[in-house]
Amino acid sequence: MEKSDSYAILDIHICDKDSEKSDGHDAQKKTPLTTVIKIQRDRGERDYIGFATLPEQVHRKSVKRGFDFTLMVVGESGLGKSTLINSLFLGDLYKNRKISDAQDRIEKTTTIEKKTMEIEERGVKLRLTIVDTPGFGDAINCEDSWRVCSAYVDEQFRQYFTDESGLNRRHMQDNRVHCCLYFVPPWAHSLRQVDLEMMRRLHRKVNIVVVIAKADSLTSAEVKRLKTRILNDLDEHQIQVYQFPECDSDEDEEFKQQDRELKAAAPFAVVASDTVLEVGGKRVRGRQYPWGIVDVENPRHSDFTKLRTMLISTHMQDLKDVTQDVHYENFRAQCISQISQHAMRERGKLKRDSMGNHTDVVFTDTDRLLLQKDEEIRRMQDMLTQMQEKLKASDKKHDSIIDV
Repeated sequence: MEKSDSYAILDIHICDKDSEKSDGHDAQKKTPLTTVIKIQRDRGERDYIGFATLPEQVHRKSVKRGFDFTLMVVGESGLGKSTLINSLFLGDLYKNRKISDAQDRIEKTTTIEKKTMEIEERGVKLRLTIVDTPGFGDAINCEDSWRVCSAYVDEQFRQYFTDESGLNRRHMQDNRVHCCLYFVPPWAHSLRQVDLEMMRRLHRKVNIVVVIAKADSLTSAEVKRLKTRILNDLDEHQIQVYQFPECDSDEDEEFKQQDRELKAAAPFAVVASDTVLEVGGKRVRGRQYPWGIVDVENPRHSDFTKLRTMLISTHMQDLKDVTQDVHYENFRAQCISQISQHAMRERGKLKRDSMGNHTDVVFTDTDRLLLQKDEEIRRMQDMLTQMQEKLKASDKKHDSIIDV
């Protein structure tokens, strides 16, 4: 077998010092002399340069630094939000929870409760923050229930923008909400007005994943019917929930099948339980009923496994990327636009005050630069809007293909 040779060509640019010294007039024009060095190498170990280890370097650095993920749960009391979170992350975040009585709910207001836990799995550390919204939907008048949640999301964006614009950015903490699990009660025939209003206020700020709570109280036909009605309501009111990214063509068939199943399961109808039962010699998380046991990890009983796979195993990084690239960029563009407009107004006011009764205002280079930046921001906002419309259009096309 013949051994083929390979060559590495290096272009080295050397400054001609002699020509620089000879002519003082052309001293600043350095003529590069290009020297091509051809290195002959045999195939095999000598072909290895080393940059193929870059993914391993990034992996080691990321594992050492750890990961952050913030999950907001929204829904009225009694839908099993706490139980689902404990089941998803195999912990107990609500040991000291107090359940309010009926009298307290008459004028109940929505509040924000943050709980943080450090999870380590196979050497990978995750700082998980759960943002609970007790009181949402519990009062008689739920007109303004959405305000507290929307204000909290905006505040986290604002804090991140402030930290990002500061001098010391090495130890920035990301508390932005990466995903919102919105719980829909099983007894609702479709999305209620409070649900629509809440999601309408949040869908451009956070990734919304709709969850049908306590799905074991519904039959399979009822679950299917409720899912269809929820999707129709979302489409009718133009509410954009989290869109699953398309699978790459080079993925294996097993992953593609899993991706198709996750997309078909949304919105997820889940059953959660903190109780561990023994069924057929196996210990499972389930709920005991007189007629049998509901296994929360059985795909025939619940979409719990699909939700956990999507949220933790396959799409956690994509949720963070969409938060960074779409939702936060929208907020950041608005902030920069407001700052530049405020600066322009202040400059115009100062010029008018300094010029007295003169009506002609002379724009400096700085003013023109600010105007250009403002125009760029407007173009960015238009591009983001077009991207969102394209994503929505592609999702509609995908749904029509499935229906056929």
